[in-house]
Amino acid sequence: MEASNARNAGAAQPPEFNREYTIKLLETLLKTPSPTGFTHGIMRLLEDEAARLGFRMERIAKGGGVIRVPGTEGGPALLLSGHVDTLGAMVRSIAKDGSLKLTILGGYMMQSIENEYCLVHTRDGRAVPGTILPEKPSVHVYPDARDQKRDETNYVVRLDEPVASKEDAAALGIGPGDYISLDPRTVVFDNGFIKSRHLDDKAGVAAMFAVLEAMSRTGARPRRDVLFLISNYEEIGHGSSYIPDGVEEMIAVDMGAIGDDLTCTERDVSICAKDSTGPYDYGMTNRLIDHAKRLGLSYAVDIYPRYGSDASAALRAGHNIRAALVGPGVHASHAMERTHIDAIRHTYALLAAYAME
Repeated sequence: MEASNARNAGAAQPPEFNREYTIKLLETLLKTPSPTGFTHGIMRLLEDEAARLGFRMERIAKGGGVIRVPGTEGGPALLLSGHVDTLGAMVRSIAKDGSLKLTILGGYMMQSIENEYCLVHTRDGRAVPGTILPEKPSVHVYPDARDQKRDETNYVVRLDEPVASKEDAAALGIGPGDYISLDPRTVVFDNGFIKSRHLDDKAGVAAMFAVLEAMSRTGARPRRDVLFLISNYEEIGHGSSYIPDGVEEMIAVDMGAIGDDLTCTERDVSICAKDSTGPYDYGMTNRLIDHAKRLGLSYAVDIYPRYGSDASAALRAGHNIRAALVGPGVHASHAMERTHIDAIRHTYALLAAYAME
């Protein structure tokens, strides 16, 4: 710990944050459908982006990817992990009238997707537009419309195609097991606010790629190997049950929650001390706080009792590592989310400082 603190005290400032690059990449990620289990398209996109920056992404069997930046001294590696899988749904069955029953992917309130536009992704590569609605969608027709229980059994997808029967929907190539992605409704404001679905965790992945972009632009290299893991099953709990050999420390880069007695805001980088799986590594958390103070970052240390991360998944899988959790503050997580570019910038700076110490 003393050697680490000495390095921190004399550490240089991270390279300048490339705001334009980060926002452009984030918008692209947000607009690319990637419900958990349906991430092949966004992984190809990031594989190409890594190559454009001069790095190679090695694909792993479960569909994620690892980018290794060799260190100048070697030794045990640091792993940064962010996930590109998002909330979504899947077709459960086709009703007699051609509407679709659904089953959800990930944990969210059903009312958060009520009346949302969506795409149904068929197995033959088509994307059929629709809207997620309650089975009783109109107060002008159904006297108990306001009283329906908000669970998945009472919701359907109304397809924007001339369908009136189960056979009509099947003729479009739609069947049980087809993925349903939600319209992200991404808006980037001039004042720095960004509102969209799926900022969890595409904002964190954008911060990770901002670090890669800075390394590519400046030629800066870490002392030890730094691995960037892009995971694709985090929303269902096993995104990083596999991590490469040689990793000693892992930082999950995921959104910081906001509300109740939490101190994080949409302009902060969150440093999570404990989540539903228990406390994160004491020494790593202290070093992250030290870097945030040294760099003058806007940060918050919080406890997330209803939250799990890629790092906790890796620990549960039995990996012999130390782990921590950081990420940009995101309001209304798993609903209509919002963050600020400052939170992503502070997350970038904290990751860059820790990776380069």
